[in-house]
Amino acid sequence: MSTDTDSVELVDDLTVGYVAQAALLAAFVGAGAYVSFPLPFSSVPVTLQVLGVFLAGIVLGPVWGAASMVLYLAVGAIGVPVFAGGGAGVGTLLGPTGGYLWSYPVAAALIGGVVHRGIDLRDPATVSVPVVAAALVAGTVVIYAFGVAGLVAVAGYGVAEAVSVGALVFAPGEAVKIAAATAVARSGQLPTR
Repeated sequence: MSTDTDSVELVDDLTVGYVAQAALLAAFVGAGAYVSFPLPFSSVPVTLQVLGVFLAGIVLGPVWGAASMVLYLAVGAIGVPVFAGGGAGVGTLLGPTGGYLWSYPVAAALIGGVVHRGIDLRDPATVSVPVVAAALVAGTVVIYAFGVAGLVAVAGYGVAEAVSVGALVFAPGEAVKIAAATAVARSGQLPTR
């Protein structure tokens, strides 16, 4: 009887690293949902979720960044309270603020694609500030376009009202998040491949 064993690598170390980082960034977005401030004139609260979406695209690129946000949505859909204010379930995804949530994988993919110039990852610290900022602005436009569409379709807002209470009021906060994410991207402290 032989005692020789062969090991088989089912998943390479790089993929394991991407999966771990995707899970961590999904958790970060979920934690950011608990930093929530309701606005008296809007049904949409201010949260730190978008900062997590920005970082998912910057750190993981278009493929794994989007996968991270799909993981976040799936965890919330099955009932883990990771949406704003501790919300959870499919009802939240189909509710008035669901459009914002559905945009997260698309925004992360767009941001990652612009920052990394495709699916191959590069060190975000080598990307110019204007490129990172443009990627984040584009991602923000996607998030608010989806969000406004959701407010119109589900909450019954008119387009102008939805833009006013569901996008424009958040512009100053988004500018701060864009600046913070750009600083993190350029810091040289993010993991690289």
